Amino acid sequence: MAGPEISQTRLYEWLTGDDDSRMCRDIPDEACQEQPRNFFLHLAASLGNKLADELASARLVLPWLLGMIGAPLWMVGLLVPIREAGALLPQVFIAGFIRLKPERKWAWVLGGVLQAIAAGLLALLALFGQGGVGGALVLAALVVLSLARGISSIATKDVLGKTIAKQRRGTLMGWSGSVAGGVTLAAGGVLVLLGDRPGELALAALLGVAALGWAVNAFCAARIEEVPGAVEGGENAWDSIKTGLHLLRDDHDFLHFNIARALLLASALALPYVALLGQQQSGTELGGLGILIVVSGLAGMLASPLWGKRADASSRRVMRDGGLGTAVGCLLGAAFAWLPGAWSETVWPYALVYALLVIVHSGVRLGRKTYVVDMAGADNRALYVALSNTLTGVLMLAVGGIVGLLAQWLGSAGLLAVLALMGLAAAASAQRLPEVE
Repeated sequence: MAGPEISQTRLYEWLTGDDDSRMCRDIPDEACQEQPRNFFLHLAASLGNKLADELASARLVLPWLLGMIGAPLWMVGLLVPIREAGALLPQVFIAGFIRLKPERKWAWVLGGVLQAIAAGLLALLALFGQGGVGGALVLAALVVLSLARGISSIATKDVLGKTIAKQRRGTLMGWSGSVAGGVTLAAGGVLVLLGDRPGELALAALLGVAALGWAVNAFCAARIEEVPGAVEGGENAWDSIKTGLHLLRDDHDFLHFNIARALLLASALALPYVALLGQQQSGTELGGLGILIVVSGLAGMLASPLWGKRADASSRRVMRDGGLGTAVGCLLGAAFAWLPGAWSETVWPYALVYALLVIVHSGVRLGRKTYVVDMAGADNRALYVALSNTLTGVLMLAVGGIVGLLAQWLGSAGLLAVLALMGLAAAASAQRLPEVE
């Protein structure tokens, strides 16, 4: 066993740039001894999670699934709100429960197993789902997926902090993101090669791989060596909510920020409708979905470097530009759907719009995260972030329901025009925010 352990340690030191794998800053000695092994378990778990997230995306794959099984258009409007709100809303309650457990990895395992089961159900629905009933079952599976994601999200961060030392965590997440991005692009490339073949079986296989990814995530989490931690501390969830509501009333800049953030939801809500317009040009063929996955992956890889330095200079301007970019992307998508011509009857125009909106949405996310962290002080930063996330979860559900009804009435293209106006309002609101850098 000594040989494999030495090789693992050397590979860990090469990946992290360490000369000594025993250098640990803020984790116990027992955890430090297991750090190389835990590093690779975290890496494999994160790879499985990121790959599954992309292959069961509520912004891309699930709209394609609903379009393929003939679900009502209003259901598409609920995909992103359920996916995001289900993970955000319960966190203040889940965190208190997880804090009572000395080993938090089992909460992570539970979340991974539930997500794997939900993805397996989605794969079956790709084969057998039909119409409104099939669409309702897709939404029900997504609720389970989303709540499980919230459990895993909190537990993962806690276990990461207990098992991987500072100045190693970013390296870990960077490697996992890079590898997962490459695998996702490869999956999109395979779908493109499938060309004009019927897509029910291929889409089921795609969602089956997502289920396998979350199963790998749970298996690796269970094998992590975690030193039992303290179970004390933390504020009652209801007390946190009351404190947050007082803060929202008294801090006008924070209230203004949350209004701008709510309007910027347009960037996330537009994505599934652009994907649906692309699906309508491809029918049940999955070559078009493969094109969207590839351009989405490439756009995501380009987005972070594009926005990072700009957010450090002025996160307010990044939020403003995100609103303007949302308006441009939505108007382009609507125009492609409305204007006649053979060029608009392929998936490619919608793929380009989708890529633009992915880049814009990355800027929106990065800008608002940077803004709320910079506007808060060290003593209230956690409260600002938690309250803003909870408010966003509530608004996601409310706005998503309205958007779904509008889509049923106006159609996908008409809905994109409405979201363009929402993006312009977001840009105007963000422009009026004070600078916090």
